[in-house]
Amino acid sequence: MSFFPLAFIVFSLFLSTFSNGFSVDLIRRDSSKSPFFNSSMSRFDRLGQSIRRSQNRLAHFSSSIESLANHDETTSMIVPAEGEFLMKISIGTPPVDVLAIADTGSDLVWTQCSPCINCYKQDAPLYNTNKSTTYRRVSCNANSCETLSHSMCTREGCSYQMSYGDNSFSRGDLAEETVGLGTTADSKLVKHKGVVFGCGRNNAGTFMSSSSGIIGLGGGKVSFVGQMEEVIHGKFSYCLLPPLKTNEKKSSLMHFGDDAIVAGPGVVSTPIIPKTPDTFYYLTLEGVTVADGPKLDLVTDGDFAEVEKGNIVIDSGTTLTYIPETLHSKLIASVKSAVKKTSVSDPSGLLDLCYEVKPNEEMKLPIITVHFTGADLKLSPVNTFVMTSEGVLCLAFRPAGTVALYGNIAQMNFMVGYDLKKKTVSFKPTKCGSK
Repeated sequence: MSFFPLAFIVFSLFLSTFSNGFSVDLIRRDSSKSPFFNSSMSRFDRLGQSIRRSQNRLAHFSSSIESLANHDETTSMIVPAEGEFLMKISIGTPPVDVLAIADTGSDLVWTQCSPCINCYKQDAPLYNTNKSTTYRRVSCNANSCETLSHSMCTREGCSYQMSYGDNSFSRGDLAEETVGLGTTADSKLVKHKGVVFGCGRNNAGTFMSSSSGIIGLGGGKVSFVGQMEEVIHGKFSYCLLPPLKTNEKKSSLMHFGDDAIVAGPGVVSTPIIPKTPDTFYYLTLEGVTVADGPKLDLVTDGDFAEVEKGNIVIDSGTTLTYIPETLHSKLIASVKSAVKKTSVSDPSGLLDLCYEVKPNEEMKLPIITVHFTGADLKLSPVNTFVMTSEGVLCLAFRPAGTVALYGNIAQMNFMVGYDLKKKTVSFKPTKCGSK
């Protein structure tokens, strides 16, 4: 039995073109193929880091929603350099390759630009606006300027300002450019004109030199997904691999367009609930079931109590799953009842319920079913438990604060499809990476 030791994944785009869309490879953030790979770290060190990033990301969602509620839109938090994927695109004419963080929790696409007032060090050459024949500054009365919550008007045109939870920031010009999907060496480069993006002239903080900015994959109109509407028709999907054995070369996949439709036996779907901000993908969690036990309902206050719609955000950039505290307490108690072993403390101090696993021991672990509206997902142990240190296995659920999040461990070995026209997320049990 294998358990999820790593979480963050690099999204490197190798384009396969189709008449009905395109597909990309997903590479684990901490794999040897990743620019983030650190050979001196153990798999448990990497997991610890990803769980800490998960906690930061939870704070990001909470702060973003709170800032919008307080009408403080220009300082909404997003988490830099801690997203799930890196995505390679090209920008400009002639095209310049850009490797940026792909973030399902934000909308704006931005990259560092030259001439630059203040740019953090990056490995790749900066995109130079003066050398591109297709660069255009967005005017203040453009729809994209009015739509983007982080925009502001200056004499020169529309600008943006992004503030981050760790005091990092990006400021610059809102502009339009030709964006290519693929690499500049690819003869099948697919180009899209007039893509709105942030041209970062003043950027600083904890950004890593291996990335050149952020590509927002959220649900807003200015996001990469929103702007590619004519090409992808509001559809994208991914299938996240479980942990690979040493030297395995399989990759996860992400699909865009009609090729991303999730269909066939075993598919269940749940509605995406429109809420503010429209960046996030809100679902409705109704409860969980452990093994053959009773359903643990999210709401139990009387026969007429209703579950709040859109009470959890699905996010591929979050490692753990965070559920409301009252439901989390029930889940802990139910798992303890189902697992006939004495629990131990997590040596890393990160998770709540852990068990000691002896070498070659096959633990009998319960199937946990997550109940969304219209969709019951049976999660195997690889979706619900992680090894945090040698011989210690822990439940990969934590109590949420103001925002509940359905993380990527729980999504492994499911084809997860988003249809923004139908406003649904679909799940299909799949052995990801198999032909």
